[in-house]
Amino acid sequence: MSSPAPAPVVNLDAAMELVARVREGGGSIVLANGAFDPLHVGHLRYLREARALADFLVVAVNDDAGVRRLKGEGRPAVPEDERTEILAGLRCVDAVVLFHEETVTSVLNRLRPEIHAKGTDYTLETVPERDTVAAYGGRTVITGDPKDHHSSNFLKRFPGR
Repeated sequence: MSSPAPAPVVNLDAAMELVARVREGGGSIVLANGAFDPLHVGHLRYLREARALADFLVVAVNDDAGVRRLKGEGRPAVPEDERTEILAGLRCVDAVVLFHEETVTSVLNRLRPEIHAKGTDYTLETVPERDTVAAYGGRTVITGDPKDHHSSNFLKRFPGR
């Protein structure tokens, strides 16, 4: 039995084309974003729940420079090409796009997903991009299990980190 093909890792222009095709077929889009450094079970639960909200899940991933800005020196622990490849291999993910800006706002403005999913480390009031999403008529949703999993805590288990 063969495995399903991984989701494509694409640039923003190609993601826009994929999203347009889904919408032409009557489908809806959900966008999830994060550093995913490293990927853990909390991320998987967040993405699975996000995917259940729409027909097509795009995952926007912070590039290496963005992860370093957010998490500090020594990060990312996993380089962007590997993080995107791992995410693309998840059954619930339909496309992966790397972003280079400080926030995911430009990706949201270009793709205009019907739903922007954020993990449970946020509340609807603390999602930085909620006004952006509301301005184009989308909605923000919190998905995933309680924030019991942290990449930073996971990395502390390993010597030298």
